[in-house]
Amino acid sequence: MAAAPAPVSQPRSSFKTESYVDNKRKEDIRQANIVAARTVANAVRTSLGPKGMDKMISTANGEVIITNDGATILNKMEVLQPAAKMLVELSKSQDSAAGDGTTTVVVIAGALLKQCLTLLSNGIHPTVISDSLHKAAIKAVDVLTAMAVPVELSDRDSLIKSASTSLNSKVVSQYSTLLAPLAVDSVLTVVDPSKPELVDLRDIKIVKKLGGTVDDTELVKGLVFDKKVSHAAGGPTRMENAKIAVIQFQISPPKTDIEQSIVVSDYTQMDRILKEERNYILGMIKKIKATGCNVLLIQKSILRDAVTDLSLHYLAKAKILVIKDVERDEIEFITKTLNCLPIANIEHFRSEKLGYADLVEELSLGDGKIVKITGIKDMGRTTTVLVRGSNLLVLDEAERSLHDALCVIRCLVSKRFLIAGGGAPEIELSRQLGAWAKVLHGMEGYCVRSFAEALEVIPYTLAENAGLNPIAIVTELRNRHAQGEINAGINVRKGQITNILEENVVQPLLVSTSAITLATECVRMILKIDDIVTVR
Repeated sequence: MAAAPAPVSQPRSSFKTESYVDNKRKEDIRQANIVAARTVANAVRTSLGPKGMDKMISTANGEVIITNDGATILNKMEVLQPAAKMLVELSKSQDSAAGDGTTTVVVIAGALLKQCLTLLSNGIHPTVISDSLHKAAIKAVDVLTAMAVPVELSDRDSLIKSASTSLNSKVVSQYSTLLAPLAVDSVLTVVDPSKPELVDLRDIKIVKKLGGTVDDTELVKGLVFDKKVSHAAGGPTRMENAKIAVIQFQISPPKTDIEQSIVVSDYTQMDRILKEERNYILGMIKKIKATGCNVLLIQKSILRDAVTDLSLHYLAKAKILVIKDVERDEIEFITKTLNCLPIANIEHFRSEKLGYADLVEELSLGDGKIVKITGIKDMGRTTTVLVRGSNLLVLDEAERSLHDALCVIRCLVSKRFLIAGGGAPEIELSRQLGAWAKVLHGMEGYCVRSFAEALEVIPYTLAENAGLNPIAIVTELRNRHAQGEINAGINVRKGQITNILEENVVQPLLVSTSAITLATECVRMILKIDDIVTVR
């Protein structure tokens, strides 16, 4: 009987398709990332909406902050997990892109991650999920744009409504009737007719002053300095028909360029030095007075004193009002407002570089003093908001809330469309994407349906934070939208579903579109990560 032929040994590479690959680690990393990011999202979820809770943040140096602004909360949190840090960056991106909706974007990302976890456990590949989310996000932006209502900048009421909606979810919501028109007027003042879609919020300076209440907050058409006038030697504290110079040089005796000490052994030599100093300062002040200048704004100096007691004494004698220690980064705003040029050297001091104003005066405010410059001739497109508050916590939160309201108006200037708030756009998106998912084939349709379900987290959370029954409210909301009421949303004040546009709860289109786009982008990035490499 013939021996059986020996089996031919096949090359190892042909078994590659059948070889076992351990994906457990990749799945674990992905799951750990998603869980960490969701934990961050859940931390800010309770602060969503007008009835959302506030967070008290205590920092390591003992500073206490009370806020419900998503970007501020996440910024102050010490997040260590790399994927969770991405959600912190996500809220920062939303803050710079739209200024508002920083909590919304994180909550949407958290809900999308929850759905992704289910899809992954069902065996769908992360790349398939990622591509489907991208398609769904593009479709969502189209749906939102179709829902939007165009708005004109001349329609001041609509702008105030959207600013009020932003302010209503803040700690200072009771002051929204005052702060909303203030934000609208500030932005409309700085809009340049030649470039109407560009608004630089650096042209709106917010000055905080402790004392009084938020009700005392005012819009100042001019400049406000949170410092007092120099009172040395009885100088003036009020100046009408002011001619203002912004100087960046020092009115003090010169020093040697290198570090050295001069030893004076003779009294006559001492007198001579003092005399020279006096003559040097007097010479400078005479040049300043010759141009007709009567108000000096002196930039803070690092190398040596910008002014000395002697120079302040001579300036007071010359009846020149002095405001010293002006910060370097404020110079650009000041010169733009006063329509003047900063003067870097006494030799360049000319009358054409001065700014002109009707009045410069020092006012007592709270427990301190401020300097106000009003009636500026040929004033640049800038404005100043003087924010007041009874304590530092309220003052800081009022500033943050006002910044969000300003950003909302900026969004409307750059993209002039409004959409309803109160969870209406999210439910409408969920309904339309759900219908679109049925048309799609295979895994894609399944992923888009999950995306649609995730968007319901916004109305659900709004209802939950307002103490309503979220399941009943969201079900009723779905029903209303299915009947064609696309602007039906949750009215948290009445605790029922109404037409949100009629209730004046509106928000800029840009806030919603950027929230969905950025959240999807962040989730796709987290999905694609399958390993974390730590480099020491």
